[in-house]
Amino acid sequence: MEHVKDYLKDINKYFESRARLGIMSVLMVEDGGDFTFLKETLQLTDGNLASHLRALEEATYLRVEKQFIGRRPNTRYTATPEGKEAFKAHLDALERLILDNKES
Repeated sequence: MEHVKDYLKDINKYFESRARLGIMSVLMVEDGGDFTFLKETLQLTDGNLASHLRALEEATYLRVEKQFIGRRPNTRYTATPEGKEAFKAHLDALERLILDNKES
């Protein structure tokens, strides 16, 4: 059982949900994305996406930029350096867990 705890200690709780994992995955590949782009790409509702974005922002994993394009408000999200580092560490932990326990 201690063996499993060694792997789980590096798993980041902020990235456990499918939505947050998806948000960070998109923002690691893209330079950023606006609310509509993330909503359509991840197929989430407005409220669901907003709550997950807020949690990632509060964790300082996302940067939020609000602007107007023409007369329409636009909110753009980018991963912060801290967010990128935390997400990479999370993926590394998952990879170690999978590869070290894969049956040959």
